[in-house]
Amino acid sequence: MGRPQLEVQGVVRTHGDAYLASHPSTSSEQRRALFAIGACRTAVLGGHLDMCDACGKTSPSYNSCRTRHCNKCLVHRSAEWLTDREADLLPVEYFHVVFTLPEELRALVLQNQRALYALLFSATWKTLSTIGRDKRHLGADIGALMVLHTWGQNLMHHPHVHCIVPGGGIAVDDAEKWVSCRKGFLLPVPVLRRLFRRLFLDALVHLKVKRELVLAGQLDELNDDYKFDALVRALRKKEWVVYAKRPFGGPAQVLRYLARYTHRVAISNARLVSLDDGKVRFRYKDYRRGQESKVMTLDAHEFLRRYLLHVVPKGFQRVRYVGFLANPCRTTKLARVRRLLETEAPAELPKEPRPARACAVCGVGHMLIGETIHPIPRRRLDSS
Repeated sequence: MGRPQLEVQGVVRTHGDAYLASHPSTSSEQRRALFAIGACRTAVLGGHLDMCDACGKTSPSYNSCRTRHCNKCLVHRSAEWLTDREADLLPVEYFHVVFTLPEELRALVLQNQRALYALLFSATWKTLSTIGRDKRHLGADIGALMVLHTWGQNLMHHPHVHCIVPGGGIAVDDAEKWVSCRKGFLLPVPVLRRLFRRLFLDALVHLKVKRELVLAGQLDELNDDYKFDALVRALRKKEWVVYAKRPFGGPAQVLRYLARYTHRVAISNARLVSLDDGKVRFRYKDYRRGQESKVMTLDAHEFLRRYLLHVVPKGFQRVRYVGFLANPCRTTKLARVRRLLETEAPAELPKEPRPARACAVCGVGHMLIGETIHPIPRRRLDSS
């Protein structure tokens, strides 16, 4: 596949400085993300000079920004991550469960991202693990990979968590027994939905009582306890969106799916159509019309505003492993699970060194790393 003609970086470099000048309230984290994306693989970040060992041709290779909000960088990081995760796969069914916050909470979440994204994770996992341990359902300690996404196809704020869950767990009353779920069925979605709603709202009320929520601007009226309680009461009556997709066909399909969901940003370069006269056109799926493919046109500043909605707080973990897949116990727990399933861990393949790039001029030699190119001072997003 050829390189897309238009990239998010192009929008940033063309309109980023004007956007920042007209949006002084842009957070420092959002500003850093814009600068990183605009500077990625340019002379701003420095790099090194490659030289052909046959014809002597030289060409610069510039450093990547390595920020998690840059879709240039995530492609390579995703490939490395998938190689590491291949060893964790089990010979069981895998399920995809999605937990979504209702629209009424989105503005509140944007003002309290660190606290409420963390609450979304904790309420989601407590829901899955509680129902999983219930002997009326599975009666087992399960594991899951959880990924936070904050966007919809139109780039608006739409916080939800994708959970990839192996179909079974270690029995709660016998640590030497594996309990498999029913074929094609993990846990009852209506039960998950109701518990998730209760856990999230109870914790949200607790944060309000402890005065740990920011309620400013359009949300200032929620400082009034009566109005906040009215919002919570309305949300307790609403059906929240929790759904389970069809189980995966096998471990290989799980890996392909993980590649799409873990290391991902709000929009891929492949969805961008054009940037003309200050307007960005991009493809999206209209889920209200049967996933019909459409093209949306946004002012470049509005496009960047929506893109920056999805810059998560510094240090916040968007990908988390829980249950028997949790990082502190993954090795020992997976070894026990494989023993119970009477299967061996896949052989770890040695990581082969990256081959040297072939020379585009002579086609015979290879480009070897030469002298260092030092970073240059960066003042504007459109610096070359």
